[in-house]
Amino acid sequence: MKRRTFDGIVTLVGFGLSLFLFVAAGLMNWGYSFADSAVSSQLAAQKISLPATTGNPDDAAATVAFFKENGGKLMTTGKQAQMYADHYLGFHLSRMATYADASTTARTTAGAAAANPSDAALQKAADSAQATLDTVFKGVTLRGTLLTAYAFWELGQIARISAGVALIGGLLLLVLSMAGWVHLRRTPAEATI
Repeated sequence: MKRRTFDGIVTLVGFGLSLFLFVAAGLMNWGYSFADSAVSSQLAAQKISLPATTGNPDDAAATVAFFKENGGKLMTTGKQAQMYADHYLGFHLSRMATYADASTTARTTAGAAAANPSDAALQKAADSAQATLDTVFKGVTLRGTLLTAYAFWELGQIARISAGVALIGGLLLLVLSMAGWVHLRRTPAEATI
């Protein structure tokens, strides 16, 4: 095979890969922008203010510093959602019954109150158990939703990093392909591999 033919093929493949990486970088950057703005706008619409502390005396120094720095701010990033879900809601939910236990207690007390509707103590216990169940359900649901927002935001962050890597790779391949093109023009026509 002639050297010029081989160099031409390699150079064209390099240009093609460079173009592919530029397109991939653009798409990944679009994915990052979409994920970041979608999570930010959805969280901002909820108007959740971060507390200055989680209430957990055993928090790590980094967690304490995060909540101190973000205390009073509206939640707008995936990282804020993750910290709130894991360290604030997670701590408070860990002090309560699990959803399964709260549900069992609520059903049991509701059944006892229904069997004896004139007993005020049973009715009060049923109402209290139902309130606990509602609180646990809402807390677990909010925590899950916030962690889903965090996961979506984190995928956007990964897309941003990937876009940068693809852009650098595309630029590198473009430079190498241009160098290959220059080399191709200088290669004697009779050279072979």
